[in-house]
Amino acid sequence: MSLPYMIEWGRKISLFLIFGLMCQHLAIAQDSDSPATTAEPETPEEKPSGQVLDKIIAKVDNYIILESDLQKAYLEAVSQTQQGMETPDRCQIFESLLINKLMMAKSEIDSVVVSEAEVIIQTDQRFNMVLQQFGGDEETLIEAYGKTGDQLKSEIQEAVKEQMVVQKMQGVITEGLEVSPNDVRKFFGSIPNDSLPFFSAEVSVGQIVKKPEVSQEQKDKVIEQLLSIKERILSGESDFATMARQYSMDPGSKVQGGDLGFFRRGELAPEYEATAYSLKQGEISDPVETMFGFHMIQLLETRGNTFNTRHILIIPSPSEDDIKKAERYLDSLRQQIVDEKISFAKAAKENSDDRETSDNGGFFTDPGTGSNRLTLRTLEDPVLYFTLDSMEIGEITQPIRYENQDPRTGRSEPGVRILYYKERFPAHRANLSDDYEKLKAAARRKKEEEILSNWFVLAKEEVFIDIDPQYDRCEVLQD
Repeated sequence: MSLPYMIEWGRKISLFLIFGLMCQHLAIAQDSDSPATTAEPETPEEKPSGQVLDKIIAKVDNYIILESDLQKAYLEAVSQTQQGMETPDRCQIFESLLINKLMMAKSEIDSVVVSEAEVIIQTDQRFNMVLQQFGGDEETLIEAYGKTGDQLKSEIQEAVKEQMVVQKMQGVITEGLEVSPNDVRKFFGSIPNDSLPFFSAEVSVGQIVKKPEVSQEQKDKVIEQLLSIKERILSGESDFATMARQYSMDPGSKVQGGDLGFFRRGELAPEYEATAYSLKQGEISDPVETMFGFHMIQLLETRGNTFNTRHILIIPSPSEDDIKKAERYLDSLRQQIVDEKISFAKAAKENSDDRETSDNGGFFTDPGTGSNRLTLRTLEDPVLYFTLDSMEIGEITQPIRYENQDPRTGRSEPGVRILYYKERFPAHRANLSDDYEKLKAAARRKKEEEILSNWFVLAKEEVFIDIDPQYDRCEVLQD
């Protein structure tokens, strides 16, 4: 497997270590009660997938790779490999881990950093997704992993930071890279006719989303609930942490009794921060609204330019009337599109509440190429898939209710949308006319591979790399 593919596997491995926590319940570390062994160490290919003796198998400056890191990454890679794709062996996974550590070490030398605020936000999102798998119940999570929420979040944060730094390093290395139409034509011309890829049937689909606007009546109900909780705390009936565990809708902090930890100025929502700084230590605020919902905040401590708070977050839900109002809005907008008073793309840009698609005229895009043409497999939403199956080309649906997962909280939120089935493209051999965006993306990847390969030749000479002799046979990072 070539170096560029190792880089891609390194990116995937970072994701495996973030999302693949389920494999951690496997016996990765040797049982302390097991008898010691004097047998010769096994080769990477011979090592079983059960228990292994944990040890450092590589050092890259101040970064290390453990045997258990390789074991977890390998098990996850095997389980995540898609049908029809080659499963990487242990040596390939080892090299990917080593490349990640090399990029981390080189990022320190080149002063390439990511902000702690970005890392914390991404960590919270990933942790919330893991916690949601257990219904937001920390006890169930501890039972499954044998680790507290804080311990799991710390592991996730380390993996998130590595993923973000590696991605940023790749961006710095390939900065300024451009792909011209002539580059695309040359790339296409270099592919033998009998090797041209065969593309499955594709579709072009757009959506306009309207998130129901929560009425003041629904907001007032949340405010009243938070004030009631505050009264129970102040009266001594309960304490803040207990109420947070029971009522807060922030899965990342509720298991910690609402404790968010220390943040610097500017890292949290402005309304939240302003309220926190207006409190005395131990004081509890009245409900305050941010883009996330309504918070009740208690100031725990301030240290210089940082502050530590706990909060209870309650997110108001739209009523049936709120949802029907969104449906009427989209029904009216749909009629304007059908009457050709406004184009679908213009209507989406100006009215859709889904930022990922609205900037593209409402159309879904392939994350790998940026193209508006998607295979049906790319449409991961099964409801969307089956809706399209019953539509005619050029048709725009009536408003449809659906559930949309908020990536910040992992919580499903009600939404309404109309779908536009613009076009269908039959299966075909690759050609410049129909597949320009895909070919452009492939030409860009080839250029990136060349730049990254040249970079690695120089970079590996600038850092200290020590590999356990057991893995010399893998011949990693060879020119």
